[in-house]
Amino acid sequence: MSRTLIIAEAGVNHNGDIRLAKKLIDVAAKAGVDYVKFQTFKASKLVTKKAKRAEYQDTNTKNNDSQFEMLKKLELSQEDHFHLIEYCKNKNVEFLSTGFDFDSVDFLYEIGVRLAKIPSGEITNLPYLRKIADLFPEVILSTGMADIKEIKDAVEVLLKGGVEREKLTVLHCNTEYPTPMSDVNLKAMLHIKKELGVNVGYSDHTLGVEVPIAAVALGAKVIEKHFTLDRNMEGPDHKASLEPDELKLMVNSIRNIEKALEGSGIKEPSNSELKNKEIARKSIHVKSTIKKNELITEDAITVLRPGDGISPMEWDKVIGKKVSKDLEPFHKLTWEDVL
Repeated sequence: MSRTLIIAEAGVNHNGDIRLAKKLIDVAAKAGVDYVKFQTFKASKLVTKKAKRAEYQDTNTKNNDSQFEMLKKLELSQEDHFHLIEYCKNKNVEFLSTGFDFDSVDFLYEIGVRLAKIPSGEITNLPYLRKIADLFPEVILSTGMADIKEIKDAVEVLLKGGVEREKLTVLHCNTEYPTPMSDVNLKAMLHIKKELGVNVGYSDHTLGVEVPIAAVALGAKVIEKHFTLDRNMEGPDHKASLEPDELKLMVNSIRNIEKALEGSGIKEPSNSELKNKEIARKSIHVKSTIKKNELITEDAITVLRPGDGISPMEWDKVIGKKVSKDLEPFHKLTWEDVL
């Protein structure tokens, strides 16, 4: 099995503070993820000043800011990006960010980002999709709130724009923070793969780590998961994010699942368990004394450990045979004992 790409979504959980952003990078690097991802945008080019906040944003943010005011406080400057990229290099973790507007997409390309992460909200943004396809050789597309036709339409735009099919990964996603388990519909990931013939993955907004781990077991090539320093922090996404120990647990669990899926797929004993075969299995033993030349009856034998004698599967072949010598109780029967 190929290695799952794990993206730790810092998003806007830095709360607009570059120091918190660096602490998030520390956590992601320690957890062993492949990428730590931020969000690149200008609020003025993303949302109108009258746009309402989502319900989860109202719930998780105590102030009365508009969506524009909230996002304005969460912007990262261009200078911040340079600092974060350098900090990621020093921590041996890859930097990634989602651009939400044309200028931000251009900027990310100019600073060397070559993997584009398209957020769910842009899946119906035709000019945006065309721009991404024109610039980036590798694309990951989230599909929250989308049906299969909308996903097919977006994928068609990206492919026509020059993205190679093998360089495109489509992530099943549910855009509710946190996503109720009953709404995960994880098998939809397999539906996407069947219908579109692309690599698939999963962008998770549930609480906990179970669902992304299950997604890997089902064949996800990419996992994206929000994380934070502390779920009790003020901000729209903290409540649906993993804390540092949980992020590390998720990564370790995914790597273990990868190992568990590496086998041949043929049911056969593994090298590690062969040594236990004779200990755990049973063989035919004598239960009561049998004299030489007497017939073996069912009452005279039993099945006990260890399993290095005659297999109990040979029970019928032993019954009614004579023995070659006197046999005492608990004697392990061998074929030399049977005439």
